[in-house]
Amino acid sequence: MQPIISVSALLKTYKSGLIALDHVDLAIERQEIFALLGPNGAGKTTLISVICGTVGMSSGQVLVDGHDIVRDYRAARALIGLVLQEISLDIFATVWNTVSFSRGLFGCWPDPAYIERLLRDLSLWEKRDQRVIELSGGMKRRVMIAKALSHEPKILFLDEPTAGVDVNLRRDMWALVRRLRDMGVTIILTTHYIEEAEEMADRIGVIAQGRILLVEDTAALMRKFGRRQLTLVLQHPLAALPVELEPWNVELDQEGQVLTYGFDANAESTGISALLRRMGELGIDFKDLDTSRSSLEDIFVSLVDGAS
Repeated sequence: MQPIISVSALLKTYKSGLIALDHVDLAIERQEIFALLGPNGAGKTTLISVICGTVGMSSGQVLVDGHDIVRDYRAARALIGLVLQEISLDIFATVWNTVSFSRGLFGCWPDPAYIERLLRDLSLWEKRDQRVIELSGGMKRRVMIAKALSHEPKILFLDEPTAGVDVNLRRDMWALVRRLRDMGVTIILTTHYIEEAEEMADRIGVIAQGRILLVEDTAALMRKFGRRQLTLVLQHPLAALPVELEPWNVELDQEGQVLTYGFDANAESTGISALLRRMGELGIDFKDLDTSRSSLEDIFVSLVDGAS
């Protein structure tokens, strides 16, 4: 099946000589949640802006559901909803009028039934007659999403959708994004919250210095790059790490109470059995052990550092 968004050899340079996007190739599948990760200045917002047609490209091609964004701009743009990080709304308009007016801007016929269903899906129906100025920050962000979905787009871009919101509201927003995907909308989000991408995204793309470093299924990415860590709380503290344990590259904390050992869970041999056996031979007992995996943040930092 043809990707809903196809980016080929996309180059964006500025008059200053800055290369914002360096021959980017990217394909977004239909009805997926795709997270684009990258440090500040990596090119995330520029890439979104080019796809949405608000920033011109220097060369390359972008297709939105088969429509070239340059030759067939109107058809391509009609398929896209965009929610920027900054809240931009007419604060004196009601929720209903804000969303209805946005639908009209795209040349769509009035459809009160659709607007009602949209507001109900976004938990905004009870607020429909309230002015935007009367809403909380979280509700204003929901209105931004409703506005972006008013013309029934197939694709929704969310630029830092949970920036500046509290943890509970962030969880609500995650559930909302999943519901939108279930409604048939393809979601592309940028985020600085690593756990957000790990929790929500079907696939993750990492961008740095205008180049796509990697695109991978989230689960596969964790399996491919994730390492695990064994933590052993010792029965008796050690004054120093025994030389006999150095082959395992274990680390001893400052109090001499905790040993940590990093290993690749996908390796043919993790080395754990040999390590524990050697500790037993040395008379080093432990009273507790735990294993944890690398976070997506660890993987992200290693990828970006490797590209520097």
